[in-house]
Amino acid sequence: MSAENITKGKIALKEWAVAVKALTEGKQIMILRKGGIAEETRDFQLQSPRFFLLPAFEHQRLELLKEDYRGDLREIMETWKPESAVVEIGAFAEAVEDIEIHDQQTVDLLAEHHIWTDSFTEERLRWKRSKPLHLLLLRVSKLAEPVQLPMRDAYTGCKSWVNLEEFPSDISVEPVLSDEEFTRRAEAIRRAIGK
Repeated sequence: MSAENITKGKIALKEWAVAVKALTEGKQIMILRKGGIAEETRDFQLQSPRFFLLPAFEHQRLELLKEDYRGDLREIMETWKPESAVVEIGAFAEAVEDIEIHDQQTVDLLAEHHIWTDSFTEERLRWKRSKPLHLLLLRVSKLAEPVQLPMRDAYTGCKSWVNLEEFPSDISVEPVLSDEEFTRRAEAIRRAIGK
């Protein structure tokens, strides 16, 4: 993908830093979204099929992660500086599919494909009960060199999407997984939920 296509929109999806780590290390290819508390529309909407991943540090808790991923969160929180004047962007994603989920049985079928505990995914589904839970299958690429941007007030708060300012146009990315591996894992998720 060309740098021009990547940086054209400069939009970023805020996601837990531990989930961004799992995505960029190929540990998972999906996220589950309901929307942030401060969403204008009060629900999640895919604003762009391609976006950067902006690591968010709020609301992450060890007990919401499966045991195997709690060490990743500890590592992240040891290096996080809440007063930092910069934010680091190291990943770019393409939403290959946005699947709406309305029932607990479907959520349960996804358990082996993500880092979160059953109690967390149940909580996500129940919150804003009338709204669907969005399962995004993400084709993730790592930036060859992470980009550090000045932290802006606009990047904070409980919202899903932010527009990045001052983003360089000369970046390159490398897919985290091969086409074959991504396709295999995406199909496994679709099969698990009968899609």
